[in-house]
Amino acid sequence: MNQTSRYADFTREELAVIVPELLLIGQLIDRAGMPWCISAFGREEMLQIAIEEWAAASPIYTRRMQKALDFSPEEPGRGDVPTIFKGLQLDIGAPPQFMDFRYIVHDRWSGEFHLDHCGALMDVEPMGEDYVRGMCHDIEDPTFDATAIATNPHAQVRPIHRPPRVPADRAPHCAWTVKIDDSFPEPEPVSALAVNERSRAATVELTPIDPRDEGLSDYSGALMSDVDFLAFSHSGLVRIADEICVQMALLDNAFAIAVDARTDSADDTVKIRRKQLVGIAGVAGERLTRALALAEQDDAVNAAARLLAAHPMLNPAAYVNAEIDGACLLVRPSLVHQDNGWIALCGPEWFTPLRAAVRAVDPHLDIEVTTGAAVGEWQGTIVRRDEPISESDEVAVTKFSTGSEFTFEPRRSLPLFIVGEA
Repeated sequence: MNQTSRYADFTREELAVIVPELLLIGQLIDRAGMPWCISAFGREEMLQIAIEEWAAASPIYTRRMQKALDFSPEEPGRGDVPTIFKGLQLDIGAPPQFMDFRYIVHDRWSGEFHLDHCGALMDVEPMGEDYVRGMCHDIEDPTFDATAIATNPHAQVRPIHRPPRVPADRAPHCAWTVKIDDSFPEPEPVSALAVNERSRAATVELTPIDPRDEGLSDYSGALMSDVDFLAFSHSGLVRIADEICVQMALLDNAFAIAVDARTDSADDTVKIRRKQLVGIAGVAGERLTRALALAEQDDAVNAAARLLAAHPMLNPAAYVNAEIDGACLLVRPSLVHQDNGWIALCGPEWFTPLRAAVRAVDPHLDIEVTTGAAVGEWQGTIVRRDEPISESDEVAVTKFSTGSEFTFEPRRSLPLFIVGEA
């Protein structure tokens, strides 16, 4: 199944806005899910879930993005520091500006990065030092390495300094070295990684980038201090957007594996996953609505349909078989259902995430869902209610994150030079 991407219907300029939004939305998945994990299992188990989900997802999607944008190591497993940094720039774990990574390359095998702004830290600092240490120590140590070893199994990411911040306003928020040495032992991957590697999300084939399009078709050139998304071609941005949605699917798969290992029944797992989905569906809807100025359109129903076409819950098209025609949404069984991914949790009996998404355009918008004509099909219709629909509690919890209202700023992208060279 390799359907034409839904993102192909957006302009190059719109996609240059959508892509960083998707990266930030992916970062906020944990803000939607982890509060419910704390409630169900406690803080310590929540930390372990976070470690397992990222370590079981980032190695897969890092290699996918490298291949898609043609910056894979020439020799598998022998990638260098600039390759690792390029991957971070296109990773939902490091959305631009919100997680403001600044890079230094000493040589191919040694570098540093620091964060001038860490949105994740801004979210947890008010919660106290235990939560800060949990994120910046317990979670970061294994997950940074899990991401780096996707490029080279002998890569290590180690702190120069990190929170808790002393003094309290210390800047940059943290700093790390990245070194590659054959003497460094290869870390043992989490067991869930092998499970996730067998998912349909891990191997889904997406629309190739057309090298004839105007603009960049790959990231094979110099490492840039910031990625200028508008420099990419239309088809390049389409592929990047689709890959980011695959990143989210893989992260959700890993989240489901980690949660399921801690619940007493499949029903308990589904309850937590649905809460996560409602939260991220609503916040993603709000961010994309603002980014594309959808609330300013005269026809709110058509604007909501356009939102659904851009929403990660229904992308990529090669993974999620869904038709959006005006006010109507038709969902058919597809690869996402084999993974029991996000949209597979929805249907005529439960469609709260779709409602949370469309109300972002106009709180009077709702969705009605009925069974489709064929087995496994279901159809949703966007409708307008006389009374506004209330915001879901799950969305309100997710909006605790500063990422829900974060605003991107224009930046000029400049090449990074190896230290000591012109």
